[in-house]
Amino acid sequence: MMTTEDALASCEGYARAAFAASGDRRTRDVALYLAHVGAGVPMRALARAKGRQPSTVMRAIRRIEALRDDPLLERALTTLEEEAFSLSRSIVKKDTPMQTDSARPSRRGPRLPESERAALERLAEPDSFLLVANGAEKAGVFASQNGFRKPVALVSVAAATRFLTKDWVKCVSRTDISARYAMTATGRAMLRRREVAEAPNPNPGFAEAPSVFTGQHQMAGERRVANPVTGEIETIRVNLGESPLGWLARRKDGNGLSLLSAEEVEAGERLREDFEMAQIGPKVAQDWSRFLAPAERQSGPGRGPSEGPMFARERFGKAASALGPGLADAAIRICCFHEGLEATERRMGWSARSAKVVLKLALQRLADHYGLMRRAA
Repeated sequence: MMTTEDALASCEGYARAAFAASGDRRTRDVALYLAHVGAGVPMRALARAKGRQPSTVMRAIRRIEALRDDPLLERALTTLEEEAFSLSRSIVKKDTPMQTDSARPSRRGPRLPESERAALERLAEPDSFLLVANGAEKAGVFASQNGFRKPVALVSVAAATRFLTKDWVKCVSRTDISARYAMTATGRAMLRRREVAEAPNPNPGFAEAPSVFTGQHQMAGERRVANPVTGEIETIRVNLGESPLGWLARRKDGNGLSLLSAEEVEAGERLREDFEMAQIGPKVAQDWSRFLAPAERQSGPGRGPSEGPMFARERFGKAASALGPGLADAAIRICCFHEGLEATERRMGWSARSAKVVLKLALQRLADHYGLMRRAA
């Protein structure tokens, strides 16, 4: 029979292979749970092997036991328990196959099958969820596109279990017959990394191609701007995720359409540019320009250093007047100060999810003020 150290080392290998993405604490708890429940090692023996108090080991085991109401986690732990039980009936070496370098999860991970990749992409949509029914062999992804009437993607329960152990999904609600799972931030970051890694080299715009881990925090898009030297209109690549407005521009509604039109996004960007050029934001440092400028230097009419800020303040004031109270507050806070939607709702005392509607109305009025709607028509 194997020793306590052998059983614990083997169970730690199983736990690392299955729950590597769930954090060190979850991995340690699962290893102790498998050694006790699967391999049959007493708690006091585990405590001596780990140099801990028996009560500490007992709490770790109870934490895992309390999570077994989750159907997918129950399935994963049952599989590991069977492996730990069969392992306890044989003599193994301390260096088990589960601890080799080939079994350790890589940073990028193996390529996902197309069916699983498609299911995860649909699960990343707003309000989507993964439904797992008791005794079913398939799990379905339900989305608001069809009113949640039927699944838009199907994956095996084994694949859904891997999603859970990799911390890509989490259980959000349970009943006696089924459980619902939503995508986690870890799962969304994984999809972004794979999208960046598999995408071709970007067009000129960024100084250099973003790395996999840098690109997961960016929303690459295109914007048409005027060249300051030639005056020609050029298309450059920008990070749309740097502001709440750019984030909303990438979101889709229930019908699969963009929440904001191109004219609305351009109107919000014009307001932000005038706000920055007007230099009416909060000062964060001393302005030394007037002290460092030569005293004898003078500018002709219409060429003073305040020409740009003065005209920008005038344009900004006209846009704010066209918006009026309420709409101007939402547009300035979100577009100019880059304040989040939830923060704006708290500051203004609005109900939840109302800032999105108010902002869209403000951008529509801004687009009409700038003449963008007439140009689009």
